[in-house]
Amino acid sequence: MSETRHNAGEADDQPVIRLTGVGVRFGSNRVLQGVDLALYPGTITALLGTNGAGKSTLIGAISGSVSHDAGQIEIAGHSGPIGSPAAARHAGIETVHQRIADGIVPGLSVADNVLLTDLATHGHRIVRRRESLRAARAALSRLGLHWSDEVLTTDAARLGASDAQLLILARALRSTPRLLILDEPTSALTQAEADRLFEVVRSLRDAGLAIVFVSHRFGEVERLADRIVVLRDGSVTLDASRPFDWRAAIEAMLGVPTELQQHVTDPLPAGDVELDAEGVTLLPGAAALSLQIHSGHVTGVLGLLGAGKTELAEALGGARPAPGATLRLGDADFAPTSPAAAIERGVVLVPEDRQRDGIQQGWSISRTVGLPVLSEISTRLGFIRTRAETAVGAEVVRDYGVVAPSAATAVDDLSGGNQQKVMVGRWLRTDPRVALLDEPFRGVDIGARRAIGAAARAQAAGGCAVVVFSSDIDEILDVADRIIVLVQGRIVLDVPAGTVPRERLVAALLDDPHHQKESA
Repeated sequence: MSETRHNAGEADDQPVIRLTGVGVRFGSNRVLQGVDLALYPGTITALLGTNGAGKSTLIGAISGSVSHDAGQIEIAGHSGPIGSPAAARHAGIETVHQRIADGIVPGLSVADNVLLTDLATHGHRIVRRRESLRAARAALSRLGLHWSDEVLTTDAARLGASDAQLLILARALRSTPRLLILDEPTSALTQAEADRLFEVVRSLRDAGLAIVFVSHRFGEVERLADRIVVLRDGSVTLDASRPFDWRAAIEAMLGVPTELQQHVTDPLPAGDVELDAEGVTLLPGAAALSLQIHSGHVTGVLGLLGAGKTELAEALGGARPAPGATLRLGDADFAPTSPAAAIERGVVLVPEDRQRDGIQQGWSISRTVGLPVLSEISTRLGFIRTRAETAVGAEVVRDYGVVAPSAATAVDDLSGGNQQKVMVGRWLRTDPRVALLDEPFRGVDIGARRAIGAAARAQAAGGCAVVVFSSDIDEILDVADRIIVLVQGRIVLDVPAGTVPRERLVAALLDDPHHQKESA
């Protein structure tokens, strides 16, 4: 993609950092490919993309925590590897990561946390409290913060989310960086706290700092950014300045797979309410929502990163507490305290992160598939019957078209698409009452997508209530009978599939103020 210059005020014409053809590979998986990007002083560049688009890897390549194996990175005109976060910091690159708690050391005072980089990097130890407080006050004053000595000497773990975020930002600015990367800085903040942070970010931009702002909230980006860069599948698909075309940005984020055909369901098939959820709060500050999931339907829950779809899946599947919510499964109360408790009642969850939450390193396909049905494949004394375990693994390999030499193959050795087939297959073969599939198509090719989608539809045809959670419009259009759109923890659209055009779903994802909530 050709480079486009984006100015903000009196921004310098020379980039702070330039990436040319940068690529990153993890094993056989190419995560970034051919990324061209220049970041300029006095400009806020918003980095957008769905989960798995490569945003975190790109940030890692710039900030020194990830090595690139293709292309080059130039800082102030000088090329060379950024071997570590310390090297990036030395070059004037500071990163404030999403998880605020990871940047705070409990037990140390606010002042000591502000000075933490000095203590860790240079080996300095400020013994005299007066010197510590003076240095911390100087750092905080750059953000217009004038905290009392009482606050500076208190345990930093007692700070609220907004103040903790500002503390970390003050620490990052102590070195007077040239580039500041803010990764989802408002994820734990209220609107008032976010507004306060934005004032600081704008002042830093106006002072000539280059800023990368990573956010899933389009309203924030619209208010703050001078430029948007969109990643999809590890490549830059859009690089644009104001005024932003948000529909083009959505298309650049999600793509338009031409192979998929919209599944049309109008009217919805008859089906009893299998799972009834009342008063579920998904995100801080969001109003509680209620919804009913019907047997015989594939309900598609569509939402971008931060919409609350994974929180909803985990709340329904027992993986996340749902305080204040009332759940019913059929005619009985349903209050699972763990995924195991939900499974006992016939509610299964295929998690979003199969590597972290689904795959046991070194386990075969058969052992992986057999885990949820140990009673089915074990003797009375609890010994696993090898033939029975092999049979359930072979069943998933056959029914889902898993490409593997045999069911004895380690799941780790399979491609991403085949791993996903195994993960979906092991739970759907248990004949659940409710199947919650969180991003079941992520990282799979069109063949695997169709196999998984067909399995979900077959399960629903047998009476199961299937819920597919996805950030991809076309995935939902391909499989769902009913489409629910989530935005920042709220249901903004709930309709039968085929009753609204694709453009309406895009508008709902953007939460167009002229768009009103509709119910099926």
